[in-house]
Parts: sequence; C-alpha cells; structure tokens
Amino acid sequence: MSIWRLALTGRWLSGLALAIVFALVASLFGLWQWDRRGQAVAEIDRVEANFDQQPVAVADLLGPGVEWNDDLKWRQVIVQGEYLVDDMLLVRTRPRAGAVGFEVVVPFVATSGDSWLVNRGWIPTGETRDEPDVIPAAPGGQVTLTARVMPGEPDIPGRSAPAGQLATISLPEATARTGVDIDQRAYLALVSEDPAISPTPLLVQRPAADEGPHLSYTFQWFLFGILGFIAWGYLLREEHRRSRGLGTPVTPARDRDEDIEDRELDALAEGQR
Repeated sequence: MSIWRLALTGRWLSGLALAIVFALVASLFGLWQWDRRGQAVAEIDRVEANFDQQPVAVADLLGPGVEWNDDLKWRQVIVQGEYLVDDMLLVRTRPRAGAVGFEVVVPFVATSGDSWLVNRGWIPTGETRDEPDVIPAAPGGQVTLTARVMPGEPDIPGRSAPAGQLATISLPEATARTGVDIDQRAYLALVSEDPAISPTPLLVQRPAADEGPHLSYTFQWFLFGILGFIAWGYLLREEHRRSRGLGTPVTPARDRDEDIEDRELDALAEGQR
C-alpha cells in the first residue's frame, strides 16, 4: 500500500483532522498573543507621546461634552479647587516595586464646579495590619493641581472592599461611596500640588517601555500548530515503513538476556580450564 493510500484510511484521516483542530486552536492563541503585543506597543507609544507634554487647563482637554479617548491618557492638566478631605478613600491591593499597598484617592471640587477623583499616590501596607500605618493628609483650602488624566478602572467580579476602601479605581463606585458627583470620564493622577505639603504618597511612575513576551509567545503558538502536522506526517511515514518491512528491527529483550548468560557461561568455562 502506498503512503498516500494509507493516509486516506479512516484512522489517519482522523489523526489529520485532530492535527487541523490543534493547529486552529494554537493559531487562535497565537493571534491573541499578537493582539496583546499590539496593545502593549500602543501603550508604549502613548506614553512616549503624552507623558512629557506640557500641562494644559483641564477644560481644554476634557471640557463639557468631550468624551473620553484613550489618546488622552497620561496627558497633564492643571485644575484649581479644593479637596474634600473627609471623603478620602483607599484603593486596596496595589502593587509597587514588589510590595503591595494602597493608593489614596480623594474627591476634588474644581472652581468650575466639576468634581474629579484625584489619585494622590501609593502608600505601603502597615507592619501589623492590613491597613496603612500612616496616611498623608491632603492639603486643605484652595489648591492648584497638576495631574495626569487616566481612565477609570472596571469593577472586578467577586472582589469587594470594606468601608472606606475601593477594590479598583472605579469611578461609579467612588461616586456611590462618597456621594460626590464625580466626573465619570477620567480620574486625575497627581503630579504636583500648590501649595505643596510633605509628606505625600509616592506618585505614579512613568511606565517602563516593555512590551513583554507576547511576540515570542505568538511565534511559539504558531510553531506548535505546525508541529502537529509534522508529528502526524512522521508517524504516518513510520507506519508505512513498518508495513513494508523497512523499520529498524528490534532485538527482543529475552534474546539479549540469553546472549549475556551465554557469554558469562563461556567466560566461566574458560576460567576453569
């Protein structure tokens, strides 16, 4: 039987179908990793374009009726107003430099009447409890902020937070917790305050320009899909060779054991002469 006729038998057609399904699944994972890389590269480009731009008035960037656009992320704005210090919240389980802590968010009422949620920065978890040991207070009275506009974060199903805390920087949840009509388009990540006070939480850092391992994972998944066909072809070829008596003969283990015993008996007899 030729190798092509063998390949068209039911068993080998089923194997080929399995290899095709495996290749399709691997390709989907590869495309997913390619999309993840595209998102990472887009974020790197966005940081490079926006992080060092000069600040503008918040109304020039997010005036009335202007919808949020991801191209605005990391842009700096200036806004004047007053912190609602009594409505401070902590955002729990926030990593930074290998540690886990909290981010301090406080509603801020601008002189225009708009209300924004301001992320004043990161503080570590306390030494003896799941709360900060010290929370730097926001300045009272009129303050001028320079801050970066950032999109609100989604709620995470199943994750909750106790009173006075948030699981994520969810703008609807912050509005519900504080009762303040917070702008839902973005929050403000603090860069500086005037008048400045000390100490302050650790400010948001510039993200590292690292797109991650997504490109290598993309190639790996596509390679896995190809290897499925290679494995199918190799097994088909080996079966065809065996059917023609071309496979490598395998010496039975029993015969090998008998050969060893014969050699040992021969050596023993030689020694007794």
